[in-house]
Amino acid sequence: MSIREAARVFGVHRKTVRKVLRFSIPPGYQRSGAPKRPKLDGFTGVIDQILATDAGSPPKQRHTSKRIYERLRDEHGFAGGYTIVKDYVRSQRLTQVHSAPCKGTVSQWVRIPPGNFRLASSNRSRRGGNEAAEAFGVEGH
Repeated sequence: MSIREAARVFGVHRKTVRKVLRFSIPPGYQRSGAPKRPKLDGFTGVIDQILATDAGSPPKQRHTSKRIYERLRDEHGFAGGYTIVKDYVRSQRLTQVHSAPCKGTVSQWVRIPPGNFRLASSNRSRRGGNEAAEAFGVEGH
């Protein structure tokens, strides 16, 4: 099959077909460096302090990303956007979650498509949504 014919069959450009032929395994993408956040750099210490004080609080009383953004804007004069704050808070919380030991909480529930849930430490599973009603012969609304 020629490159032109492969491009027409797969609906891609000829250069894309040539690139695929050059590599047996796709080269992938590697980020060259961490994303730059010049507006946020001066406030990361404040965010880390808020998250550190929240670590000992009950989950319902912890700051959301939106509330952290509002506090930065109102109390510290932050001029950046909500998205960079949200992304930074998410990355910090993920590093906290992965470094903390698992204690067998609800966080062990994992999503298995479509609509099935199972506990990570057991083989039990259950159906979610309307599928559960259909499994028991009950009509859902």
